[in-house]
Amino acid sequence: MTEESGNRTIRMEFSTLAEKYVRADAPLESRLRAASGAVPLEPVELASVLFALMHDADATVRARAAQELTHLPDGICKTVLESPTHPAVLARLARIHADEEEHLFRLVANPATDDGTVAYIASLPHLRLLETIARNQERMVRCDDIAEALGRNPLTGRATIERILGLLDPRDLASPPPSEEFPGEAPDPRSVEQAIAALLGQDGAHLAGILASEKTAAPTENPRQDGNLPAALQKMTVIQKIKLARLGGREARALLVRDRNKVVASAVILSPKISESEVTAIAQSRSVAEEVLRRICANREWLRSYSVKQALATNPKTPQISAIKFLSHLHERDLRSIAKSRDVPAAISAQARRVLQRKGQL
Repeated sequence: MTEESGNRTIRMEFSTLAEKYVRADAPLESRLRAASGAVPLEPVELASVLFALMHDADATVRARAAQELTHLPDGICKTVLESPTHPAVLARLARIHADEEEHLFRLVANPATDDGTVAYIASLPHLRLLETIARNQERMVRCDDIAEALGRNPLTGRATIERILGLLDPRDLASPPPSEEFPGEAPDPRSVEQAIAALLGQDGAHLAGILASEKTAAPTENPRQDGNLPAALQKMTVIQKIKLARLGGREARALLVRDRNKVVASAVILSPKISESEVTAIAQSRSVAEEVLRRICANREWLRSYSVKQALATNPKTPQISAIKFLSHLHERDLRSIAKSRDVPAAISAQARRVLQRKGQL
């Protein structure tokens, strides 16, 4: 039988017994009885019949079926979630039980659950579920929406981000090889540009030169003012953006580090091409994700730079315990500025005054 759900046409198969309850020409009384769950069907088929009746022509049947599916007894619901149930039924149950973590775990573990439903679950505020979802490499590679949802979820932590980044073949993240004429030299810029053009596709290939360049554009030539550039990036998948973050130049990194997806922004920070001046600018930015600042705080090489430590100490998004630690490395002039500043958290300015007092400079 075929059911209409939104703009999708869903094909569902029913046994002879179940079919008589969902047919369009079935008596209204039979459909109402089935919508109330008062029919002798196994759990999976009962849930499927209720889902089908949620799209019935009669409003009363639809409402009753929706209510019954929402309030399935736990035992029946558990069986349905763990069985080879139709993906559309499982998708509906995922939304019904969005607040019930144990039910969602069953859905994530069920091979019958479609990738779109797992991507939806990845957007929910259930910390334990996120790492479980990220462990399924087959789904992650197959469905970019899952990585997209995980990267945008505020609860997604570093371990999950590392797992997503680890899905990529290191060869895909490396810069193109050096030119054949000069094997010991830097990669041929033309090769980099060609690799980026391939990521952008035909519609955005003309922007590859901008995104490959390591030069800083003049104010009047700032490509970020070109509406075509953000539009081209918006069309890219998470995996494509990660590759661009590793291959691209300064302009690509400047745009991608502010991406709403933490996985993409983290890939920028891991780029082998990123410079100290870029890291300093990122550490000063209040529009980047906190996860990006945490990564800078954890990188000993970058923390050798005074300007990076100063930027982190004054950024309200920097984890407070790290910001306080960096204050002890700052010069008196900068400490005084922080102590008087209203642009930093009160705890940071207070700590700056304490550091000055300990040094006898206040």
